Amino acid sequence: MRIDIISVMPELLEGPFSHSILKRAADKGIAEVHVHQLREFGAGKHQQVDDYQYGGGAGMVMQCEPIVACIEKLQSERDYEAVLYMTPDGKRFDQRDANALSLMGNMIMICGHYKGIDQRIRDHWVTHEFSIGDYVLSGGELAAAVITDSIIRLIPGVLNDETSALTDSFQDDLLAPPVYTRPEEFRGHRVPEILLSGNTKAIDLWREEQAYKRTKERRPDLLGD
Repeated sequence: MRIDIISVMPELLEGPFSHSILKRAADKGIAEVHVHQLREFGAGKHQQVDDYQYGGGAGMVMQCEPIVACIEKLQSERDYEAVLYMTPDGKRFDQRDANALSLMGNMIMICGHYKGIDQRIRDHWVTHEFSIGDYVLSGGELAAAVITDSIIRLIPGVLNDETSALTDSFQDDLLAPPVYTRPEEFRGHRVPEILLSGNTKAIDLWREEQAYKRTKERRPDLLGD
């Protein structure tokens, strides 16, 4: 998988992609992430990528020409299955979306800034629009980093234990159950005895019950009825 991210502030993404799981995926040749400076496609000596919005109002709008030029350059070099746009008014990104995108091939992500991108790009070039929450960030870079991490970690071979991702929160519309590690007792607080029993079937049942209980208490919306 290859992910190309279009941004006016690519330096914001240097840290997340140079460490941990994402770096491991790149080192293994499983997935690669490339960040492109949109201003390289901007107009004039100042490499302009934004302009005032028609109809008036505060805030600048990212122009069609630089974004489409970057998209078309990338598309001329390889095939892409999706063009994603990070925006507060997009679909709320969830685990189902991460699962679906992890099965795709190459994709492009557009990071919005200012008042966003010209609607014509959204109408004719973007295939998916995602938000990571009901709040506004300075730009789409952090959202792109979050979504990229959530996708790549699901690709077989990225995690040392591939079953780990299958037991994450939200995979079965449930939150993950509590987890414990050594020591068995810490300042008078013990690990639940069932986890020390060695009874795999009973442990699995306990975890299912705890996952349901935690979901009911903290995220009842995931349970539907």
